[in-house]
Amino acid sequence: MGTNEPQVESLSQRELRNDSGRVLRLVSEGQSFVLTNRGVPVGRIVPLDAPAATLPIVRAAKRVGGWAALTPQSTENDRPMSRIVDELREDRV
Repeated sequence: MGTNEPQVESLSQRELRNDSGRVLRLVSEGQSFVLTNRGVPVGRIVPLDAPAATLPIVRAAKRVGGWAALTPQSTENDRPMSRIVDELREDRV
């Protein structure tokens, strides 16, 4: 951690439940907490005006494959729609 970053304290679910007033007062004063459940970090409690965490962009998103890569392929049986409709109408007569 750098010197400019606020101190982040670990806080158990039980401590949050029992001392919620104290925790909310400290958060309103700018302190952040890592919320734990049985010692496992599960969340973060930060003041509303805290800067949002930034995610580093490792590589640009690139769409490859999937439906975008499919192209229509013609077959020997391809017929114009008008001809198909005419053939269907012949069955009714």
